[in-house]
Amino acid sequence: MLCRESVVSVSVFPSAAPRPAIDPLELYASAIDTSDYVARVAPLVRRFVARTGELLDVGAGGGQLGAALRERDIPWTAIEPSPTMRARLARLHSPPRIVPDGWAMADVPEQGHDTVLAATMPALFEEPEHFLARCRAWARNTVVWIVPAHQGPRGLCFAGCLPSEWHREDETPGLDVVLRGLALASRPQRIVFTDWTFSGVVADLSHLSAYLADRLNWPADDVRRVELHAHLSAQATPDAAGVRLDIPRKSAVLIWGK
Repeated sequence: MLCRESVVSVSVFPSAAPRPAIDPLELYASAIDTSDYVARVAPLVRRFVARTGELLDVGAGGGQLGAALRERDIPWTAIEPSPTMRARLARLHSPPRIVPDGWAMADVPEQGHDTVLAATMPALFEEPEHFLARCRAWARNTVVWIVPAHQGPRGLCFAGCLPSEWHREDETPGLDVVLRGLALASRPQRIVFTDWTFSGVVADLSHLSAYLADRLNWPADDVRRVELHAHLSAQATPDAAGVRLDIPRKSAVLIWGK
């Protein structure tokens, strides 16, 4: 166990030149860029949804999965309330039409899209029945949800690298949460699974470590800050852009058809 004196020697306190704040959405999106998430999930969706047609991506984030599933030369739409993520979407090679609202307030015509996609967003866990009704109203043909199916934390990005006694998140698989929030008549017609690896490339591990400790509300002189950095360092592997942290994941693809 590290003693408190060692905390000072490793400099847990903020430096004279503060680092830029980490945007949690950008942190997650950049990790999806360097993960095999899209490479694993998109072909599985395509196996059961041969044609996505006009696609609506709800809570699109960085748009990586939606961009992989959209059909060439057919316009697509993304509902995304975050300005940071909307800027990412606008930089895509074939950007979507962007609706800058949350799903509950989004002005999207009913039956206006062939396929409605939603991946790992809060509404899936918080209001699954209500959210499904909204997705079905928007879709002409198919609704597709991507839901975490592994046991582990779903909130804090990179919490999967930490002991549960540190992050204290509910580790119930997201799929279980979604299914128990749906009426039996609302259950998906098909559920299929795929494994993938959340691989975040981190340029400055100390910066990420300090960010995680702040999100955990640990005081600046908390000895666990040094332990957290050492814990991440032990899991990190070298990468040309810094270090890589890998977390095994499993996702469920939930499909409803008309």
